[in-house]
Amino acid sequence: MSREYLVGIDVGGSRTRALVADTAGRALGFGEAGPGNHEVVGYEGLFAAMKGALARALAGLVGDGVEPVDPSALKKLPIVGAGFGVAGFDWESERADTMEAIARLCLACPVELRNDAALGLAAGTSEGWGINISAGTSNNCYGRTPDGREGRISGAGAAFGEHGGAVEILGAALVCINHARILRGPPTALTAALCARAGVRDADALVEGLACRRIAPSVDWVSAVFETARAGDEVALGIIAWAGRELGESAAAVARQLGLERACFDVVLSGSLFAYEPRLEEGVSAVLAGVAPGARLVRLDSPPVIGAVVLGAEAAGLDGRAVRMRLLETVHSALNLG
Repeated sequence: MSREYLVGIDVGGSRTRALVADTAGRALGFGEAGPGNHEVVGYEGLFAAMKGALARALAGLVGDGVEPVDPSALKKLPIVGAGFGVAGFDWESERADTMEAIARLCLACPVELRNDAALGLAAGTSEGWGINISAGTSNNCYGRTPDGREGRISGAGAAFGEHGGAVEILGAALVCINHARILRGPPTALTAALCARAGVRDADALVEGLACRRIAPSVDWVSAVFETARAGDEVALGIIAWAGRELGESAAAVARQLGLERACFDVVLSGSLFAYEPRLEEGVSAVLAGVAPGARLVRLDSPPVIGAVVLGAEAAGLDGRAVRMRLLETVHSALNLG
């Protein structure tokens, strides 16, 4: 019997990852491209990011890697299922446009589309249900019950009071710098740290530059917030504690939506910030202890794109749990993923 393949694509606000595996769950190809959230790069940008990541993932399987996403290249591989977790796909009204971008990849197989927050759950739990908290460029929270009911937050970040990602943490740090500047809040080492990142001399120059839009804050500056907290700055430590509690409140909200307050279930912590700043977990745990004491925190140590392949396997009518277990065994050694 000839080998058949599965495709998974994880579209994020900072990068897009594609993973190709066989139906037994052996990881075979990996590719990465830039951001694909349509709210930032548009649907053309979404397509370009998916295409680029998939091209790199398929390169070793279909030849030299030159434009392997065209229909003729894909015909060389019997792809039987594909899963997509797409940042920015927050509402059903966006499904048609998102599916149109996916259709341009010319995958002649069943496709499963979800928000990227669902991938951590598919990758991080053996049972396939529970809650996933994603903290990366921004933040999101998604939950699923054993009978398939879903719950989630808006995924729109600070606009709707959903905090805990890098953008929101950086925003809080800039507020604290300004409050220290105008003597509304305590002094903080964040001032020097973020002035250095912006290349300005002091808080006055930083706030003026930001207010007049001569300085564009970079999400990468959030690392300075974490470094300042590790050095013991009380204001920075307070921001980390606040962000952790905010992520916990989102998980608590999804638990209430799904009626999981008295259940025992996994809460998967996914996204780059949990790996970068473990203290975020403390805030999550503190909130959930009072709302859903049966929740068990699980750190996702494998890339969420595994969850996209699992969704692709399920779209193909295969056992997603079995595929997941095999992927967890093979993905790191085969592809050297982080």
